[in-house]
Amino acid sequence: MKNRTLNILILGLGGVGYYLAKRLTHEGHAVTAIESSYDLIQRADGEVDARLIQGNAMSFDCWREANAETMDYMIAVTDNDAVNILASIIADRCGIRRKIARVRSLELWRSNPLISADDLHIDLVIRPEELAAREIVRLLKMSAGNIIIDIAEGQMKVVATRIDDDSILVHRTLMDISKQYSDIDFRIVSVARGINTIIPGGEFEILPQDQVFILARSEEIPKLMELLKISQTKRHRVMIVGGGLIGSRVAELLESSFPIRLVERDERRAVELSHALRRTEILHGDGADADTLDKAGLVNMDTIITATGDNETNIMTSVLAKHLIKQHARSSKVPEGKTIALVQKEEYLVLAATMGSDIVLNKKVLASNEIYKYIRRGTLLSAAHLHGLEAEVHELVALQDAPITKKPLYQVGGMKGKIIIGGIFRNGTWQIAVGNTHVLPGDKIIAVCASAHLNDLQKLIGA
Repeated sequence: MKNRTLNILILGLGGVGYYLAKRLTHEGHAVTAIESSYDLIQRADGEVDARLIQGNAMSFDCWREANAETMDYMIAVTDNDAVNILASIIADRCGIRRKIARVRSLELWRSNPLISADDLHIDLVIRPEELAAREIVRLLKMSAGNIIIDIAEGQMKVVATRIDDDSILVHRTLMDISKQYSDIDFRIVSVARGINTIIPGGEFEILPQDQVFILARSEEIPKLMELLKISQTKRHRVMIVGGGLIGSRVAELLESSFPIRLVERDERRAVELSHALRRTEILHGDGADADTLDKAGLVNMDTIITATGDNETNIMTSVLAKHLIKQHARSSKVPEGKTIALVQKEEYLVLAATMGSDIVLNKKVLASNEIYKYIRRGTLLSAAHLHGLEAEVHELVALQDAPITKKPLYQVGGMKGKIIIGGIFRNGTWQIAVGNTHVLPGDKIIAVCASAHLNDLQKLIGA
């Protein structure tokens, strides 16, 4: 049975709301958005197929104009916690079935809060900064620095690696690679080449400097890492540039496990952090300055996280750090440290990865994914953005009479260059899907698709 079109009310188009509105309207859902900023309304008007209302999210007239009582979901993602909380209470009074709110405060997560999310009628509380911090921690705690994502409850993994001139994959087509290394069950599901995201077919040729994303079962990972000569050294020494909400939270979560050094530009904030983070070494200085990074011991670090509040600073500091690390690695023959850059604009994700950052994160994308999974629970089991690409990996269920169930994969139309079915759950285990794999109704599958073709993927599985 197909998922019905949902009526969704979004409050705020300044970040998560804008990204989510684009995503949901692409799927054919009826989205109404209330936003007070004329500039944000104008931006959305040209790119989002939604009903846009310029006005105050707390104005009852705006709620009436939006026909709030007809909505299935209310998503409050303005920059004001109080507005988002009050919106959930109003939405409950209007009879809206599901309420989602962005709340930055940690109060709702305390063991015995004075007021809980249930008291406020919030079904899902979203805290983008917390999601970003925990994603960084997850990446750092993985057994290998190149594994970027778990899927299917950790039974499948996606590995990313940059292709050097001497790689065994360079100047080879995917078909040739599959034939030669048939003893290892893996599949290349996406490639970043320059600023372009590619969903490759069998004739696609891997070139030097491509960043390839490979799907494999968890038990195949050690063999795959050995084959591709990807280091599995655990990353320990961590430098964080920027002591804001995300940077300080990452330090708090990691300082009991790894040696952490945090560089903060604002002297007063640096003093505050030195008292709050007892096990983290706090340094006052400009993390965008090469001399500061050098004096802070950059070249001895295994992971460098740029988490200031400025996009350009995070990207350029990450690039600068990578340059200094490469110079040191060549002269001392030590493994290169990894860089993780936080960016606020989704259009900078690919740019930062192209300029050399190993992993690029966007808290709006992470928050949007969390909301999206909540709305689409049922057919969508899990979803994640592939860092540094305009592509996503999804674990889904194929529905009855879905186009994908009619023929073997190689005969299914509309997938070339858009979608790859990389895995299928069959006979109690996950398997890598190939051209002659035939998906059946009710099968769980892992699909990788370009972000612009999410709607095509939904149609393919019958949603």
